Amino acid sequence: MNETITKPTCFVVMGYGEKTDFHQNKTFNLDKSYQYIIKPAVTDAGFECVRADEIQHAGNINVPMYEQLLNADLVIADLSTANLNAFFELGVRYALKPRTTIVIAEKGFKIPFDMGQVVIRHYEHLGTGIDFGEVTRMRDALSQACREIFRTQNYDSPVYTFIRNLTPPALKAEAAALERESEKRTQDALVEATSQPEREALTKPLAELMNAALSARDREDFKTARTILSGVCAVQTCNADPFLIQQLALATYKSKDLDPKQRLLDAIQILAPLEPETSSDPETLGLWGAVHKRLAEIDAVPADERRQALDKAIWAYEKGFYLKNDHYNGINYAFLLDVRAGTSGSEEAVADRVLARRVRQRVLAIGESLLKNGIQAENEQKRGEQEYWVRATIVEALFGLGRQTEGQAKFNEAKRMKPAPRTWMIESTEEQLKKLGALILAQSGQAF
Repeated sequence: MNETITKPTCFVVMGYGEKTDFHQNKTFNLDKSYQYIIKPAVTDAGFECVRADEIQHAGNINVPMYEQLLNADLVIADLSTANLNAFFELGVRYALKPRTTIVIAEKGFKIPFDMGQVVIRHYEHLGTGIDFGEVTRMRDALSQACREIFRTQNYDSPVYTFIRNLTPPALKAEAAALERESEKRTQDALVEATSQPEREALTKPLAELMNAALSARDREDFKTARTILSGVCAVQTCNADPFLIQQLALATYKSKDLDPKQRLLDAIQILAPLEPETSSDPETLGLWGAVHKRLAEIDAVPADERRQALDKAIWAYEKGFYLKNDHYNGINYAFLLDVRAGTSGSEEAVADRVLARRVRQRVLAIGESLLKNGIQAENEQKRGEQEYWVRATIVEALFGLGRQTEGQAKFNEAKRMKPAPRTWMIESTEEQLKKLGALILAQSGQAF
């Protein structure tokens, strides 16, 4: 008779999606840490690996999350970006179990004083992806750590290390009752669901839904992405993750099946829980700027509302630029300063134009530094895409500074890059240069 061999379980504590590390002013794709390093390493070590968003939980992750923290044979906590939820869950695990907890983090992670005695294994994350060599190194090291942790009897929990004679708690034999309770929660929630996307959000793991939504986003099927994400947000209500809210706002304002003005107003309402007007999250600020920038471009919107939208877009891009010191927020900030200069009185217009010039000079320096140091990405295609947008930003900065001949030469170089930029990328740059040219023409009365 064949016997079913049950593998030991590993529960992974970490954020998901893209999260910003405010100490480094850098955004990391944590899903790639999980998909490329953690899950393969754990699986290779012989464990069943699961992250919270892979558990079907009827919209409420708290009960299964606590059960995993108590019952999992191994817990790996990735503290990259100083995720508060990850810190909290790691603390719960340390209180429940004296052993079998591994802590990892991106190499720029700042270790809090009280965690000085905790062993943290570091890896290098590029932001958008992870270098293949680093993936291989960390995956092998983590897999080995997973195997070794059961061969030792050493405590890794500071709680049990410093407070002796504690007895770890054990879950009472109520597995069947807990299962019935979970099923009842699901059924009750399904009865209250008002749409098919909500029902799917209650019966499918979050990871499956997010993969489908992000896949739809990447192929520019924003309607599908919006439908999936709206269902998940409806289920999670006020507990929705910021990344989820950001992606729903993005899919909404880019959905061409919606009214041009209404989709922007809807995106503004979606972003409201993130308090964008006081936020220091560059991603939230970038979306706030993008939505208001487009709202200011709609002729059907009253002039005073367009001006208010323009001011908000400028404020968002300005804050995002100085927080992150990045070329994307900076070049948009400079462009909108020139837009506002065309609608302002003489003194304010001069101030905006001078500031726009200074911002472009700084953006130019940032872009040139990035090219000099070399663009890093997880593969050649993504490296090429990132390099093109840096070059396109340099081109726009040069045109805005009146150095059109030099800018055109740089643009020609960008078009000849290998791998070649996609047609829509070049067309997007050309369209932006036309808008910038019209601004300069209006300012100076000279040909562009």
